[in-house]
Amino acid sequence: MANNTLPLILGVSGASGLIYAVRALKFLLEADYQIELVASRSTYMVWQSEQDIRMPAETAAQEQFWREQAEVSVSGKLRCHPWSDVGAGIASGSFRTLGMIVMPCSMSTVAKLAVGLSSDLLERAADVQLKEGRKLVIVPRETPFSLIHLRNLTALAEAGVRVVPAIPAWYHKPQTIEDLVDFVVARVLDQLDIDCIPIQRWQGRP
Repeated sequence: MANNTLPLILGVSGASGLIYAVRALKFLLEADYQIELVASRSTYMVWQSEQDIRMPAETAAQEQFWREQAEVSVSGKLRCHPWSDVGAGIASGSFRTLGMIVMPCSMSTVAKLAVGLSSDLLERAADVQLKEGRKLVIVPRETPFSLIHLRNLTALAEAGVRVVPAIPAWYHKPQTIEDLVDFVVARVLDQLDIDCIPIQRWQGRP
């Protein structure tokens, strides 16, 4: 089910679990979505520590980098933004979108969004979704949650943010890491009425 007439913002913060963003990007591009991607400054360090890979800073090279990671060379549209470019289109409420996903979402990003701080483009773009009443979905990737984490997440939920923790199911009998990741990504995209991942959904007991 396609709903790809407007761009979708994908924010990638400096939390562990970049595979969630990569798999989401793969399926969205294959479904011909237009993705506006912004990775936080900490994401560069996470790529280095998780995959021993350097993510380029220059936008054209970064677009190629993300396409290579997602293994999608030509489908869809992808535009990457520098984390520091707070004058980008996605920083304005007049830039229409389907909404925004922050995946994975660090607890630092959660805290800043909960109190309205916008110190970089990712945070500003998310804040814009909130003020415009658009859909914002975050995927916190932390365990255990402290009381401070829970209070910040509650504040965001009360503001209308959809909170989808990176918690997979098992009834679809996953065989690979990608099976586990794709289930979470599909549930994230469900929040935006996007159905482009071939997962086995629960049909009830036979």
